[in-house]
Amino acid sequence: MVKRMLESIIIIGTIVGLIYAIIALGFTLVYGISGIVNLTHGVFIVVGAYLYGVLSDYLLKINIFPPESPYLIPIIAMFLSFIFTAAIGSIFYRLTLHQILGDEISILIASICSCLIFQKLIYITLGTSQAFAYRISPLAYGKIRIINTDVLTGQALAGTISLITFIALSIFISKTKVGRAMKALSQDLEASMLMGISTEKLYMLTTAISAGLGSLGGILYTSTVTFGVASYMWMSGLAVSFTVVVLGGLGSVKGSLLGGLILGLAEISAMTILPGAGVLQSSIPFIVIILVLIIRPKGLFGKRIEME
Repeated sequence: MVKRMLESIIIIGTIVGLIYAIIALGFTLVYGISGIVNLTHGVFIVVGAYLYGVLSDYLLKINIFPPESPYLIPIIAMFLSFIFTAAIGSIFYRLTLHQILGDEISILIASICSCLIFQKLIYITLGTSQAFAYRISPLAYGKIRIINTDVLTGQALAGTISLITFIALSIFISKTKVGRAMKALSQDLEASMLMGISTEKLYMLTTAISAGLGSLGGILYTSTVTFGVASYMWMSGLAVSFTVVVLGGLGSVKGSLLGGLILGLAEISAMTILPGAGVLQSSIPFIVIILVLIIRPKGLFGKRIEME
């Protein structure tokens, strides 16, 4: 019985942890390259999920895809949501944060204000009833068995997508010209500028990728954990992002992966073992943040260690 429960905690916790890691990946990517603590990342998580839900419903309604391809609509909706959210993130950065680079307090204030503005824009665009709760369908239906644990197919698919995304981003940063430029920029701004790297374009691209990753994280989370999205959920997304990056260390991509896994395992363990822990689920990220700040304030991997 104990062995079975432990297997369930590890499997479900790993899947949830991978989803949490993707939610925080864009947040830590922006900080690692530009040094910006962009709190608007929480909004991109919500916007991406809303766009995915609206696009999925529209594509299903027009009925132009063959029924024997059930994954086609989610894939197309996910891709379009990624692109649209990335464009929104890039435009937002150029119009606001780029103007106040170097002023951390102004960036924090502008980010928080922008979160509230985006929340109101969702009210106006979708109407108050849908802004409070918009249903997000699972990526896939049914269950699969992993070892001795039944896992929802949509959750297993979300975990797989998260892992593939991390691998793809790591390859992009280490193997491509743009990725190496990003890494150089994170290490030495002045030297990168002397080498002819356009910081403005690279910061815009980084913010676009970050927003797209936030969109992907929002889609995977709302389609497998909450099965719905609300306009105020940017705060939950931001709480998860902060917890993961505090655990892993600001600016560390590999730290985000490990931090997400630790948070996912901690949350599922608490909900499985402790009576009534489900009520405290939304508080677990904050509990983890406090413990990490007390024990290891710099996290598992800091920006300096990651970029060496």
